[in-house]
Amino acid sequence: MSTTKPSPGTASTEPTTQGAPDVSSGPAPIVRGEPVQVADGVHVIPDQRVELVPNVGIVVGEKAALVIDTGMGPANGAYVLKQARHLAGERRLYLTVTHFHPEHGFGAQAFKGAATIVYNRGQRDELHRKGSGYLGMFRGLGPNVAGALDGVELVDPDLVYDGQAEIDLGGRTAVLRTVGPAHTASDQVVLIDDRVLFGGDLFETRIFPITPYFPPHDTDVAPGRWISVLDQLIALGPEVVVPGHGEVADVSLIRDVRDFLVYVRDEAGRLRAAGLSADESAATIDQDARTRWSTWERPEWISSAARAFYDADAIS
Repeated sequence: MSTTKPSPGTASTEPTTQGAPDVSSGPAPIVRGEPVQVADGVHVIPDQRVELVPNVGIVVGEKAALVIDTGMGPANGAYVLKQARHLAGERRLYLTVTHFHPEHGFGAQAFKGAATIVYNRGQRDELHRKGSGYLGMFRGLGPNVAGALDGVELVDPDLVYDGQAEIDLGGRTAVLRTVGPAHTASDQVVLIDDRVLFGGDLFETRIFPITPYFPPHDTDVAPGRWISVLDQLIALGPEVVVPGHGEVADVSLIRDVRDFLVYVRDEAGRLRAAGLSADESAATIDQDARTRWSTWERPEWISSAARAFYDADAIS
């Protein structure tokens, strides 16, 4: 790992939430509950299927512990830190996040000075470019979200790595691996002892993939490459799969998400070749996907995925 730490860049124009789910009337995005052990030394604070609450990981080894994602805002970050300290005792703490989005990493300030914060270089750079814009966008999602973000300070990592980094926790190894662009420009997965995979929003349980495609403000989602990333993760054969949101599962979860994205890719290409517009294609795919995946939540993201694939096909 390197310790380079350049000054933050200028934030990009604030993206809009047009086409994203309306969460204004939802519950406050509060991380709550006790950590649940999903494998030896690997714990998850479940999201309880609350919108904008992630699954938070706490991995404890003999000499150190790693926290994966923080929840949104300083209060959630402080709660996660408290739970990590309870499990880790006086062991050294590390923090990493699966990607820069506010519900996953905007509680990091609670860990400043209490843990070594580790990001890949792309995450750090994306936080500099987009962090302020996303903070403003999320504050506009409703009073509960704005309240959770009150007092947020965007903090730099202590360590920055390129490609892949290993953290020896003592009898337990965490491999941090850069796999983006996919869901974002700088997605990271965390693999514990070749058995437990934390994937952030690359996959979720019974939730349509979140495709943050907000042209012209943010078009970094790479839908075709996302499928390739999921193929790579399936090949790892993890026994336990921790999604960004939704229940902990096995590798079949990743296959399910891949199958949906392949369907959208193929349909978007077919409909575009048939002469349908982006709007017509998105509407057709949306209607069919709601029937095919009728038990999945947040169908508002279907159209966003369809448009991302349609546009990607247009420039390929």
